[in-house]
Amino acid sequence: MTEIAKIILVSGKVQEVGFRFNTQREAERLGVTGYARNLPDGRVEVWAEGEAAKVRQLVHWLRQGPSNASVDNISEQDVELAQHRHFDTG
Repeated sequence: MTEIAKIILVSGKVQEVGFRFNTQREAERLGVTGYARNLPDGRVEVWAEGEAAKVRQLVHWLRQGPSNASVDNISEQDVELAQHRHFDTG
């Protein structure tokens, strides 16, 4: 099992719509750890790490997000594993 980590920046209508909470639920369902937090510029930053296929599934989900969000764009960056134990929102 290959593990990877990514930072994903999500822009659009992604704050004050439950985006972080729903991202946490999806990540936990997939077994992905990390975090989702709001950025001052209106984007959401997601750190996702775990089994490569599961992280890719979360990235795919982030392209749509929850039904009340409107995702305009996402960018991904591969990063070193940080050994997160849970998925948190901040």
